Amino acid sequence: MLKSLTIENYALIDSIHIEFDTGLTVITGETGAGKSILLGALSLILGQRADSRHIKHGESRCLIEGVFDISTYNLKSFFDDHDWVYDGNECILRREIWSTGKSRAFVNDSPVYLNDLKEIGEKLIDIHSQHQNLALNDNLFQLNVVDTLARTGKELREYVDAYKDYRSSEKELNDMRLQAQKNREEEDYLRFQHKGLSEVSLKPGEQEELEEELEALTHSEEIKSGLFAVISMLSEDENNIESLLKSTKDTLQNVQNVYPKVAELTERVMSAYIDLKDVRDEVSRNFEEIEYNPERQQIIEERLSAIYNLQKKHSVATVEELIKLRDEIDEQLKNIDSLDEKISVLEKKTAEKRTIMLKKGKSLSKKRQEAAPEIEKQLMERLAYLKIANSRFKCEFKEKSNPDITGIDNLEFLFSANRNTSLQPVSEVASGGEISRLMLCLKAMIAGATALPAIIFDEIDTGTSGDVADRVGTIMREMSREMQVITITHLPQIASKGDAHFVVYKEDTKDGVTSKIKALSHDERVEEVAQMLSGAEVTSEAIENAKAILGIQSE
Repeated sequence: MLKSLTIENYALIDSIHIEFDTGLTVITGETGAGKSILLGALSLILGQRADSRHIKHGESRCLIEGVFDISTYNLKSFFDDHDWVYDGNECILRREIWSTGKSRAFVNDSPVYLNDLKEIGEKLIDIHSQHQNLALNDNLFQLNVVDTLARTGKELREYVDAYKDYRSSEKELNDMRLQAQKNREEEDYLRFQHKGLSEVSLKPGEQEELEEELEALTHSEEIKSGLFAVISMLSEDENNIESLLKSTKDTLQNVQNVYPKVAELTERVMSAYIDLKDVRDEVSRNFEEIEYNPERQQIIEERLSAIYNLQKKHSVATVEELIKLRDEIDEQLKNIDSLDEKISVLEKKTAEKRTIMLKKGKSLSKKRQEAAPEIEKQLMERLAYLKIANSRFKCEFKEKSNPDITGIDNLEFLFSANRNTSLQPVSEVASGGEISRLMLCLKAMIAGATALPAIIFDEIDTGTSGDVADRVGTIMREMSREMQVITITHLPQIASKGDAHFVVYKEDTKDGVTSKIKALSHDERVEEVAQMLSGAEVTSEAIENAKAILGIQSE
């Protein structure tokens, strides 16, 4: 329940603090006094978007804070999920708004997002304003009413899970079909590309090898001349290196016989001599191998030209990248060939999920339709109590051609206020007063089913008067035995039903007009109800009438 509401620098309010209690609280006041301001402020701590224009003129910041008793509502797991402080007794919702446009929200002093306020607010209080009567025409609202009263929570959750599972599979199937269509459109081009890459029979590293061989062929005469000169210097000239090194080796060996210290030098020269012979043999082999071959040169140039053309065509720089591209295209072609089979498997899977969804949807629909007669009966009994005695009401179900997140049902509330007129959609036949009474009855039924901590009615008594208004007040009073009910009203019959009575009024100050609120004493309450009965001038007859409807014995 709402324990208190504090408002500072909001609209016409300087500062007010209201303490609420259980039962039925009524709030009255002249039109324009600021009753709607209270609801506007309360809406801000329930997640409504802020507007800096709401700040009282001349002030830089406004604050709204609501304290709720949550001791009996088992919200610990909800608080734990959001990592909020939970003391088991109170929940404090606070909103701060600056003239700069900045806004902050808190739950028990923990900074939160607006969606968090909405989420917690829905568990604490329901504000029913006049414009919400229009919701009665909304099919989604109608389904929510039936689901609440039919207690379809388990069936609805199971259906929603199955629906989401089906839609996920359906999306995957549609994406796969689009991919298959795209692949088919690209298939010829992919096969053309793959053929061009495959026919060349590319091998890793071949480009470097071919470029090296072409370089050798291009400079074969220069290479052969150089190698021949090396061979001559090593072994064929008169004073060739090999002969000189052999003479050096032989001399050191002779010296070694009488001077052993040169043994190591002898070994090193011997090693150099052997290495030099190996070099000479290798150079000779290369000399023999090098031969200008125009046919081979042409083959290499043609091969490299084919590789270069492919690299330019596909915007790559190496043979390895071409091979990778060829393999990727090959994989794409394989996927094209296998995608039809995958689609077939997924079509079957999606059909199975749709069957499960429809089965869950039928279970949900069955529970809704089984509950409908009792809902219709209770609503008509309540409407009869509110002087719509010959009303008829029906929940008309039709199956949707395309199920959505709400189920397989199209639901429409049909209504007739008179016995001899046909049932029509509520929006087409109900008057403003009838809509208000319909909504009150539904809210009363929903309140009993959900055990919501608190509800606020903003002039739900529109279009009612006299005995009907008195009965509206009685229904509110009955509701207040199960939950906290706060109602804003212009009707004395309803105001008289309250356990507590507040009046909103305007006061002129040196700084301008400000809205205020106060709790009425016994005598003040009689005066307020009398004024509601007679208008601006309170007569003695109005005082007596006020006492009568308040159940006060005259002296």
